[in-house]
Amino acid sequence: MEAYTPYVYQTIWSLLPPVVAISLALLTKEVYFSLFMGILTGGLLYANGNPGLALQTILYNDEGGMVNKIATQQNASILVFVVLLAALVALMNKAGGSAAFGRWASEHIKTRVGAQLAAIALGVLIFVDDGFNCMTVGSVIRPVTDRHQVSRAKLAYLIDSTAAPICIIAPISSWAAAVTYSVPADSGINGFEMFLRTIPYNFYALGTLLMMLLIVTLGLDYGPMKLHEDNAAKGDLFTTSDRPFQDADDEVPSSRGKVIDLVLPVAVLIVTCITGIVYTGGFFEGVGFIDAFANSNSAMGLVYGSLITLIFTFFLYMLRHVITFKEFMDCLPAGFRSMCAPMLILIMAWNLSGMTGLLGANLYIHDLVAASAGALKIFLPCIIFIVAVFLAFSTGTSWGTFSILIPIVCNVFTDSYEMLIIAIAACLAGAVCGDHCSPISDTTIMASAGAHSNHVNHVTTQLPYAFTVAGVSAAGYLLAGLIGYFTEGPAALLALPATLLLLAAVIVTARRFRQTAKA
Repeated sequence: MEAYTPYVYQTIWSLLPPVVAISLALLTKEVYFSLFMGILTGGLLYANGNPGLALQTILYNDEGGMVNKIATQQNASILVFVVLLAALVALMNKAGGSAAFGRWASEHIKTRVGAQLAAIALGVLIFVDDGFNCMTVGSVIRPVTDRHQVSRAKLAYLIDSTAAPICIIAPISSWAAAVTYSVPADSGINGFEMFLRTIPYNFYALGTLLMMLLIVTLGLDYGPMKLHEDNAAKGDLFTTSDRPFQDADDEVPSSRGKVIDLVLPVAVLIVTCITGIVYTGGFFEGVGFIDAFANSNSAMGLVYGSLITLIFTFFLYMLRHVITFKEFMDCLPAGFRSMCAPMLILIMAWNLSGMTGLLGANLYIHDLVAASAGALKIFLPCIIFIVAVFLAFSTGTSWGTFSILIPIVCNVFTDSYEMLIIAIAACLAGAVCGDHCSPISDTTIMASAGAHSNHVNHVTTQLPYAFTVAGVSAAGYLLAGLIGYFTEGPAALLALPATLLLLAAVIVTARRFRQTAKA
């Protein structure tokens, strides 16, 4: 029996569903409607206009249907992890640990700049997994930033910018494992060694860190973010009428809570999640630590870690009589309810990604990049960066993006290892950039959830900052390609400082321009 193929398969039309979803989200500010219209567009394209087949495809297709997307071990594990972590957050709030930490932080963090730097520092420290980062940093630092009148949109940006951009340059992370796995086994390349070599060439990730520090320390906000920050300084943390997670924010904490009721569960969560991740990679069966990370199932490991932490927290609170047994049990469904909106967005985003895959978008991008390999290789790192940004932005998945592009890059650069490293770094940086910008990315969704921010507000305020770093990064890859093509030494010695200096110059110039305009 001949396999079914839609008319638009592996054409530019295969990218229409995410384009519809993203465009509508930015225009209407209604993320559920926008995602649904993108999914519907994908279903109709796949079914060649047949409504019945489109509905069946959207719901029950083996590869892209909503039901089957939820049922995969990876996605189901992410949903369970999100619920368990939300229950932990609800418990820490109810026990008074978050409030106690907020009181302690108010004695040590005196300014808005200090509160934002604390958010960045915490995000950098939690580098194991981007989803884990988003939810944990948000729950810990949100009371501090609220106290210092940092807008929820700004907090979401700081959380998002210390999630994927940190994980992609952290050797011990689920992302390092995913990159290692993406290198073809027959290429003869050590995937983990290659990942380490890409770190100084990951201009977007490193540039994002510099961008955050400059924006915070110089007090320079622009675009929609400036309105949110100006309103926050006047007491309005949201700007728009939507108040996500208001019930959770209004929860009255226990008066018996102490800082340890927040710090200890978070510390246990970090340790158990790392342990759970390496456990799934065979660490306790004799596999080395690095190899265990490379072979791990990070989503499953996070579920193990969060469940163990939940049990630990039960005994921590019950034995010390911080909250009652009934209050503890009431926090479990309360945590689930607080995550219903993010989980719905996640499920619809997976469904949309599935529709895009059914239309052959990945193969279209594969052919597009492979065709460009005949051009001057000097420009190829920049081209790969731009293509990766577009693909990750359209599909909402950075892992899917670099898993598609890395095998192509390995086949193109067989005669120059340095150019291969630059090109793969450009692929990773572009994937993170597109993921960072995309409203249908699970990391972006969880950053909104962690900050208790309106999702569309987070996306629209973050885009100008991300595009600034992306533009400078593209210029950096042009320079790196030029240096790497004509020299044998590591191009990062020149390209990285030049790229970061260019970004700093752009930000400082923008600050001076704003000061001149005010005068």
